[in-house]
Amino acid sequence: MENEECDVQEAVGSIVVHDFTEKILEQNVHFHVMKFDGGFFLWVGSNAVLSNLAVSISSKYDSMPLSSLVMGDTSDTTASSLSQRLSKKTKKQVFVSYNLPMADSNLTLLVENTIKKEMELHPDKF
Repeated sequence: MENEECDVQEAVGSIVVHDFTEKILEQNVHFHVMKFDGGFFLWVGSNAVLSNLAVSISSKYDSMPLSSLVMGDTSDTTASSLSQRLSKKTKKQVFVSYNLPMADSNLTLLVENTIKKEMELHPDKF
């Protein structure tokens, strides 16, 4: 994996925008984060498409956050699963739009690891 683009940040009202790109398995993967009070929106993809959207939020009734697919193919659980894991990690409301092909499960794991690495490097952006 090779980081191709550094940090881009701008404050828009109370929303902080953070963009980064990583080369994963010979493919440029773009990440767009919009942090807001109490949560964040994460878009992942290789081109400008919004094919799905999932949201997760912690619940006092279960250790695993509640998750719902707002739009997209219900047979693809990647966005819901990722939003759930990120919500559990951050204790925040998390929206995820995951727009990469599902042909390679290694890609999904590497994408999630890239997100976690970026969260460690820039915790104030998530």
